[in-house]
Amino acid sequence: MQTVLHTSASRGLTAAGWLVGRHSFSFNQWYNPERVQFGALRVLNDDLITAGQGFPPHQHENMEIVTIPLKGAVAHEDSSGGKGIVSAGEVQIMSAGTGVTHSEFNASATEFLELLQIWVLPAQQGLPPRYDEQKFEPATPNTWQLLVSPDAEAGSLKIFQQAWFARVYITPDTQVVYNLHGQGQGLYVFVIEGRVDVAGQLLVRRDGLEVRDATSVEIAALADASVLIIEVPLR
Repeated sequence: MQTVLHTSASRGLTAAGWLVGRHSFSFNQWYNPERVQFGALRVLNDDLITAGQGFPPHQHENMEIVTIPLKGAVAHEDSSGGKGIVSAGEVQIMSAGTGVTHSEFNASATEFLELLQIWVLPAQQGLPPRYDEQKFEPATPNTWQLLVSPDAEAGSLKIFQQAWFARVYITPDTQVVYNLHGQGQGLYVFVIEGRVDVAGQLLVRRDGLEVRDATSVEIAALADASVLIIEVPLR
């Protein structure tokens, strides 16, 4: 197993008055040649957006874009006909494909919006744009909850890539194991909250860990922890 730690403090920053964005991979004006992407995982942004503010209409192409609100709700509208308000506990996916214009705003006039937005390179270029969203009930502690998968298994959202997103809440002094889906796959472990140990490496809130050359990964909670994993092809 090979690992590379991305500490929370090492992430890039976009500060725009109404937005505080932290970037695990090169994005916007922040560029790190050693942090451009992890296999098919191209962007992992951790955004805090002021009430009533957001991103005006802008275009994307050939990207699978997953949005996970952590607190609050995001109002989304796009040129493929996708439209809705996605709240914490829900997940949204948009295939930009041949090209889509969309906007994203904090749906609240009084509260902050906190969200993760993740971009994955698709397995195929030029797909028709599409939009989908799904509500997920609170998961049983220490049990993986599948959010995104290539086959929309177990009620997850479909992604056009050999990629899996799963989330778990781990109680202290408990271990969970994630099994990867074959050779050539890598795992990105992102700690939303808490403290965990992965292969002897301590991760705390908003740290990330690249994992290569592994068939399974064990995550041990040192305190109450919420963890997101993103499995993607490395080539």
